Amino acid sequence: MNRLVERFLRYTKVDTQSSHETHTHPSTEKQKNLSRILVEELKAIGLDAFMDDYGYTYAKIEGNQKGAPAIGLIAHVDTSPDAPGENVNPRIIKNYDGSRIELNDKLSMAPAEYPSLSKVIGDDIIVTDGNTLLGADDKCGVAEIMEVAEYFQSHPDVKHGDIYICFTPDEEIGEGADHFNYDWFKADFAYTADGDEVGGIEFENFNAASADVNFIGKSIHPGSAKAKMVNALHLAMEFHSMLPTFKNPAYTEGYEGFNHLTGLKGEVEHAHAHYIIRNHDMKKFTEQKTEFETIMNYMNQKYGYQAVQLTIKDSYFNMYEIIKDHMHVIDLAKKAVENVGITPFFKAIRGGTDGARLTYEGLICPNIGTGGYQFHGRMEFCSINQMEKAVKIFIEIITLAAKK
Repeated sequence: MNRLVERFLRYTKVDTQSSHETHTHPSTEKQKNLSRILVEELKAIGLDAFMDDYGYTYAKIEGNQKGAPAIGLIAHVDTSPDAPGENVNPRIIKNYDGSRIELNDKLSMAPAEYPSLSKVIGDDIIVTDGNTLLGADDKCGVAEIMEVAEYFQSHPDVKHGDIYICFTPDEEIGEGADHFNYDWFKADFAYTADGDEVGGIEFENFNAASADVNFIGKSIHPGSAKAKMVNALHLAMEFHSMLPTFKNPAYTEGYEGFNHLTGLKGEVEHAHAHYIIRNHDMKKFTEQKTEFETIMNYMNQKYGYQAVQLTIKDSYFNMYEIIKDHMHVIDLAKKAVENVGITPFFKAIRGGTDGARLTYEGLICPNIGTGGYQFHGRMEFCSINQMEKAVKIFIEIITLAAKK
């Protein structure tokens, strides 16, 4: 087993799920468990690494080529709260032949249902046991950046500019850039290692917001409830029923936006729903947020009191609006992908990335594929072959930049 795979498997064993519920920074202390491991591994290869109070891990490799740009590499340690993340039990399938994969006695997957598998036929792949997510999002990126760091530390004659490294917490809940230390991280531009198919270069993403909706009911004994009871759970169902049906993410693709209900809980007196709102187009994004407000106002008028309370918070915006004026960063990545022997391709991210927030804060930061697929669920997997190519791409980006 090679070192990259050993790293990745080691990281997947650390439960690092973030949480929408805690409102702390980081949202879960257990994310720091992996961050501490990364600090120690970075120190072991000779870097002055550290973790701050918010769980961000930082390290810098001093450049040895005068005039070369300082480049940042960023990945996130947290995994999605959308599927179980504890007791991950990964399994390697050698030379995947395209047949059905039995994850356990209840769950399986095949290319006919999950076309992503057709992209890795002939590769060695890593899958779950069907009981948890894998953590490829984004421990593929973390492991790859660690490999890049060790490469430059062990090849001091290879020319490069300063290399800044950061591993962030809480990316999965849209807060990965909330406490990013721009004063320390002095890269001229950066890349997040957080995409899927290797060769992909992503510089368009959703505009994103979260919506927290509280429903205030009126409880009374059901035996005397007529014309008196207002069930908060029914309010939540009514609210959801008025959102556009075909903005359910299960009906969308490409540039189509969505409203995604990620959590719903409650009882008669109080219920709470959490949504994420996404659209690449700013006008349509604004319209979606307005729909939430319109439904709230309608229901409050209908029931004659503040039955619905809504808080919408913008998370990040489409980085394309900034990056379109800095396409040299994309051109560099494109050339590096080509030099590694892969045909580069561009696609809009149907999701988010720390890079979007960082770009709007002044650090240009497109996203690069890592070889992980089907994120956030039990059928998540990654290609070892593609992960190895991703490492070569990041090394090529840095060395190419030093030659200009």
